[in-house]
Amino acid sequence: MSEPNPLIKVQILGKEYPISCPEEEQHDLLLAARYLDEKMRQIRNTGRVIGTERIAVMAALNIAHELLQAHRRSVPQEVPGEYPERPPRNRGNRPPE
Repeated sequence: MSEPNPLIKVQILGKEYPISCPEEEQHDLLLAARYLDEKMRQIRNTGRVIGTERIAVMAALNIAHELLQAHRRSVPQEVPGEYPERPPRNRGNRPPE
């Protein structure tokens, strides 16, 4: 029987979260937690989003967007169907261009 992964404590918006993580991945977990904490603090400091849950969702959406952009830059040609096509931008009441 293998030993369980040790718990590592991360702080996000001042709250501590114990997370089970293999020792060889702890550094990356700490970096990810710090990155998430920074994103959530940026969103909270705008004053436009209130509530930890909403801040977390907005941070997750922003990080997912960054990930998709990085993936698109690293893959020269998109595979059809991999991501939905970007809808045309509609500004105000004007029809899409």
